[in-house]
Amino acid sequence: MIAAQAALETRMLLRHGEQLLLTVVIPTLLLVLFSSVDVVDVGEGERVDFLAPGILALAALSTAFTGQAIATGYERRYGVLKRLGASPLPRWGLMCGKTCAVLVTLALQTALLTGVALALGWDPRGNPAAVALLMLLGAAAFSGLGLLMAGTLRAEVTLAAANLVFVLLLFFGGVIIPLDDFPDALRDVFELLPVGALSDGLRSVLREGAGMPWGDAAVLACWAVLGLGAAARFFRWE
Repeated sequence: MIAAQAALETRMLLRHGEQLLLTVVIPTLLLVLFSSVDVVDVGEGERVDFLAPGILALAALSTAFTGQAIATGYERRYGVLKRLGASPLPRWGLMCGKTCAVLVTLALQTALLTGVALALGWDPRGNPAAVALLMLLGAAAFSGLGLLMAGTLRAEVTLAAANLVFVLLLFFGGVIIPLDDFPDALRDVFELLPVGALSDGLRSVLREGAGMPWGDAAVLACWAVLGLGAAARFFRWE
């Protein structure tokens, strides 16, 4: 039942025009555009080496947080979740299905963005296992926050808030603008945000060839525990 629900959720994600815009079109365009145009000072090295890890973090944000929050919010509004809650599929099974759909979509995003970045001259370094762990922690953190928003706010509010958060974190989460460019007080705050921790962690591994960034991983793990715990506690199915 969980596998069937996961397959259904994945097909719904990939068929939705707005979801494809968030998960595929926008990250790819940003990667190509900012790798080609000298708009932001990214320090030494190729621009794509700085941008690719940040765009991967943005991909996790767009799928696990923004896309999932909007889709789940409208499913809740139209009574889909209520009906599924009365089916033989347990509620935890529904959440597992949504999580699997997010992971499948994120894997497809990562493969696409990696191919585009390599074509642009990206030279990734570091341990792939560390990258995979950071992406999983980031997806868990974003997913918990997205489900919390979808389960507590009206669908229209969720739509507006999720898109606003996406745009704000695009510019203030270390995705395309280095966090070092911000004042120290703001930088310290942005580094504690999940997208800031994920982009910095991926960048330290893939650009600098460092080992596992345990500080960034700890930030993501805390957000994952808090987000998923709060979603499980306060999510309203009706």
